[in-house]
Amino acid sequence: MNKIGIMGSGAFGTGLAATFAKATNDVTLWGRNSECIKEINSKNTNSRYLPGIELPKNIFATSNFNDLKNLDVLLMVTPAQYLRETLKNFDIKSLNCPLVVCSKGIEKNTGKLQSEIIKDVIENTQCAALSGPGFAVELAKGMPTALTLAAEDKKLGVSLQSMISTESLRVYLSNDLHGVQLGGALKNVFAIASGIVVGSNLGESARAAIITRGFTELSRLAYSMGGSLDTLNGLSGFGDLTLSCTSQLSRNFSYGQQLAQSGNLKPGQTVEGIDTALITLKLAEKHKIEMPIASQVALVLSGKTTVDIALSELMRRPLKDENIS
Repeated sequence: MNKIGIMGSGAFGTGLAATFAKATNDVTLWGRNSECIKEINSKNTNSRYLPGIELPKNIFATSNFNDLKNLDVLLMVTPAQYLRETLKNFDIKSLNCPLVVCSKGIEKNTGKLQSEIIKDVIENTQCAALSGPGFAVELAKGMPTALTLAAEDKKLGVSLQSMISTESLRVYLSNDLHGVQLGGALKNVFAIASGIVVGSNLGESARAAIITRGFTELSRLAYSMGGSLDTLNGLSGFGDLTLSCTSQLSRNFSYGQQLAQSGNLKPGQTVEGIDTALITLKLAEKHKIEMPIASQVALVLSGKTTVDIALSELMRRPLKDENIS
């Protein structure tokens, strides 16, 4: 039996907790929301984030950091923009176990990936990243899911792969820590774009174009930042992009759809793609990568243009060969 800790009692953190608990692991789920924590422990539900889902009874939920003791691994499901603050506010170094980042985003103020944030704050800590096409509600239900685990240390990667794989969660191993994180973060920008297309009733052909050309933009930037094209063609790149651009279960897709229909820029919940879109523009400029779709998404999200104008600008771009950005 493995002792697995999870920081973040939202949808994905709870979904992971359910997956690991069903595999008879010792699971401790930490969260800030005391009402959610109380409900998980007393009713085996988390109705705010996973309504209608019955959770395994062997999940121990807590708001006390001191309950995270003697862990074999700690999964960080903290939103990307709050990871640095979380690391500084809690004595995570004292846990003396590997950290696995599971949220998908790029720090908006620095352009750093979550593994880089961990290295900034905590020296000499073993770090890995878990990403890919997986929805929280499906994980919680025990539905088949495949994700990618990236670790630069092969021995660490093999150990973690064995530890967190279950009958319903198949984990593939990679040593491309940058590529796996970049695929997961950047796909959110294009999921918003896909939602905008669907919310604007532009048709499935337009959505296919957004997914395909969005993947081209994603791959070029991620490759320039050190990611492998093989990684980007896999689960944590194209696989995650496809899922997020085609399902209402994607927060980023649903946000884009609602934005097109209502014009309301304020999301009702955490939408990682918003901050990622804005920092993506700066990263694209830094690496001299042309990203027309991501650029128009960022302009819409910052209130500098409208959905209609953004779509018109994309269609009026100069005609080019397909292998040219």
